[in-house]
Amino acid sequence: MHSTSNITPHHGSSPEIAAGTFVHHSAQIIGEVSIAEHCSIWCNAVIRGDVNSINIGSGTNIQDLSMLHVSHKTPQNPEGAPLIIGSRVTIGHSVILHGCTIHDECLVGMGSIIMDKAVLEPQVLVGAGSLVPEGKVLQSGYLYLGRPVKQLRALTADEIAYFNYSAEHYIKLYKSYGV
Repeated sequence: MHSTSNITPHHGSSPEIAAGTFVHHSAQIIGEVSIAEHCSIWCNAVIRGDVNSINIGSGTNIQDLSMLHVSHKTPQNPEGAPLIIGSRVTIGHSVILHGCTIHDECLVGMGSIIMDKAVLEPQVLVGAGSLVPEGKVLQSGYLYLGRPVKQLRALTADEIAYFNYSAEHYIKLYKSYGV
């Protein structure tokens, strides 16, 4: 369920949003953006694929006030920095993601910033307010926290189970909106 006034083509690329995905009417989705099924895009989130592509996997939720953007292609950097988000990922409130890669079953805490060409391997937990610098790779199975992030410890079994719990919770929540 989504309104078309907040879905904007740019330079011939229109956002592709799978059926069964919830986009709040206040969210903005622009340009070369692909969003898979069972995702939820919440209040005032901005997903701006105007100078490179953004791909979001199934069951992922992008929470209120988050900003997703990319870096453009240049002769020195012909790929630029697209934004790739895997499946069953939770992006907390007011997160900034810029041209990074986030693999499946990750959680990015509220107010965090993840910069160009940073990579979160599967099952990574980034604590609230963290900064992941450009090009940094976060190894699977760990909690990271700080500005810049530091690896704190291995995730517990309960924390790993929470990735899927969070994805399922947001699917149930958006369905309560009548989707």
